[in-house]
Amino acid sequence: MIEIPSDLHPDLVPLAFLLGDWTGAGVAEFPGAEKCNFGQEASFRHDGRDFLEYTSHSWVLDDEGEKVRPLETETGYWRIDSERQVEVVMIRDQGVAEVWYGELADQKPQVDLATDAIARTASADEYSGGKRLYGYVKGELLWVGEKSTPQVPLRPYMSAQLKKTVDPSQWAKDLGDLPDDGIAFFK
Repeated sequence: MIEIPSDLHPDLVPLAFLLGDWTGAGVAEFPGAEKCNFGQEASFRHDGRDFLEYTSHSWVLDDEGEKVRPLETETGYWRIDSERQVEVVMIRDQGVAEVWYGELADQKPQVDLATDAIARTASADEYSGGKRLYGYVKGELLWVGEKSTPQVPLRPYMSAQLKKTVDPSQWAKDLGDLPDDGIAFFK
């Protein structure tokens, strides 16, 4: 179920499916880079203004699913206009800043984005463009990313399946109205 917070800016209601903390795993593979499984924690938050704040941390996983080392960190801001056009500004720890444009699909919680502008530091790997698709499917956030370099045409390089995570302290707040004898809970 998609919840819409009462203090969410009205323009952001179509993106409410992204809100929350998400955790999961995926696969990364691109020519010239190590193929790996990765874990990811992503967060979409709001503060009442007309944008969502986005952060993502990913790390390489070993064969047992344990963290090996950091893979990538991203931060950014998402906006949507009345025509369902989405714009994202994103900074990645690899020395890349991107402006993405796309749109929210008609009648479903899915965003399709493509890079419009890219700036790289001198130490950043070559990168010439990308596409991303985010979709909310059966309560999970699925995404796939494509990228290109001057040597490699646009192709998929990362994808993940994320589940919404719940903070147990929120559950404790909801328990305040229950009787404290412990028995009533099981009746």
